[in-house]
Amino acid sequence: MYHNQSEKYKKLYGELQPVDIDKYMLIIGAREVEEIKRLASLLKNKTWCHVNSTFEGGGVAEMLKSVVPIANGLGINCRWYCIEGSDNFYSITKRFHNIIQGLDQKFTIEDLLETYLETNRKNFENERIIADMTVVHDPQPCASIVHGNYEGKLIWRCHIDTSEANEMIWNFLLPYINNYDGTIFSQRSFVKQGIKKPVYQIAPAIDPLSAKNHQRSEREGFEILAHFWSKYRIDPERPLILAVSRYDVHKNQDTIIKAFKKLKKDKSIRKLKPVLVIVGNLATDDPEGMEMYRKIQNVADNDPDIHTLLNIENNDEYIGALMRVAKIFIHISTKEGFGLVVTEALWQGTPVIGSNVGGITLQVINGKTGFLVEPHNVSSIVTFMRYLLTNPDEREKLGYNAIEYIRENFLITTLVKKYLILMRFLLGIDFPYFKI
Repeated sequence: MYHNQSEKYKKLYGELQPVDIDKYMLIIGAREVEEIKRLASLLKNKTWCHVNSTFEGGGVAEMLKSVVPIANGLGINCRWYCIEGSDNFYSITKRFHNIIQGLDQKFTIEDLLETYLETNRKNFENERIIADMTVVHDPQPCASIVHGNYEGKLIWRCHIDTSEANEMIWNFLLPYINNYDGTIFSQRSFVKQGIKKPVYQIAPAIDPLSAKNHQRSEREGFEILAHFWSKYRIDPERPLILAVSRYDVHKNQDTIIKAFKKLKKDKSIRKLKPVLVIVGNLATDDPEGMEMYRKIQNVADNDPDIHTLLNIENNDEYIGALMRVAKIFIHISTKEGFGLVVTEALWQGTPVIGSNVGGITLQVINGKTGFLVEPHNVSSIVTFMRYLLTNPDEREKLGYNAIEYIRENFLITTLVKKYLILMRFLLGIDFPYFKI
């Protein structure tokens, strides 16, 4: 098991220094900063740990690399542990992920007993996590609870859409889940039957001070992307439609491409000459990413107006700048626990066409921050693409609404605040007000 003193962690992040919450004052206001300090005041020198399956790639790692230093800056001893597993383990847990989100995929008793459970056991052979509160994220380390190597309050945090979870896998995980002191889901509809412990609702969030989420002017965005345009032979004068996500069967990039190809045939759009850029990274705990990337390349079929990019350099700055200069951001997943890329795009003031599923519906408010569509409804997707490309005033209004909506609901300071409230409750200090 790796933790935030390991060489792997240091290679990725260096020595993450504690972050002073006052740095967020200009973004969230002095009153909110003081409230967070008040909540943390009785938690100073307490220990708060996180356990997940990867230090890089995906939304959990993205959030934890901000949560850990903020908590440490508040005087809380916050640590981050990451389990190790074989390629076979990650292949199996990826299937877990897919099956929980409704796909029909196969697994064997050996997968469950000899790989999944054995990997969880081995990670805790020589590791004991002693903390006032430990948050264990997602299915990969869920079974670690039974090995008795935790001390303190334990919470299982589910980041995926479990609303249509396969009963066999859910029933396999349920006894482990019910060993925790409580569970956290992003929204009420994800909570399945059989959970016997308290359930809390905390939505994911983005860090507005990170390189990716720094709010920049459109001019600054274009300047940052000067080399990007040249390298990938993209004309910056053409209106950009952007999609960013992992290459994953649920991310539905093939439908985005189909809709864009249909849009290009529209007479009212031809003069605008829009360009579609799809960007994705590979997560270390997702062995299917490269295969999906190749499939999406085949769907694009060398269309000169479609760019499918993988693991671009200078990722955070380029992604943030692309989100700022894009006319439209599109994210039409078939399943989505939350969708932090949607949050990031909205924070840059770019309206989103999002699918009417999962956590996307918490962020894309129809006609206010963007538009919701059914994931495979190509005609609706094309209609809203056309509308946003041809109505710049409406784009600007939606973009302004989006920034304020994210500021009020989905910044990392709100996430930390809710965790502090939960921790105070678990330690007998307060009652929570966000229990489902």
